[in-house]
Amino acid sequence: MRVLFDQGTPAPLRRFLPHHEVVTAFECGWSTLKNGALLDAAEREGFSLFVTTDMNLKYQQNLAARRIAIIVLSTTSWPRIRAAAQEVARAVEAATPGSCTEIRIS
Repeated sequence: MRVLFDQGTPAPLRRFLPHHEVVTAFECGWSTLKNGALLDAAEREGFSLFVTTDMNLKYQQNLAARRIAIIVLSTTSWPRIRAAAQEVARAVEAATPGSCTEIRIS
């Protein structure tokens, strides 16, 4: 699965997704794109999943029309995300086109 990490998603999380091609928005040259344009670009380029820490995404975008699956992490803190990495990996495996999953990380 092709996975796109948004700006706030810690890149080291990719180590916990070894069976997937993980690319960051920065690596794609998309660091200046806002959410709608970023999701459009990701879908156009064949990404299956978008991982973000933008908790407001579902309020800012109409996600119902999206083909890309979305996972929203509740923090940008790498130590906290690392502690929940297996939960994130399970959510990645369970993601389906057009789904939006929020992972609350404490």
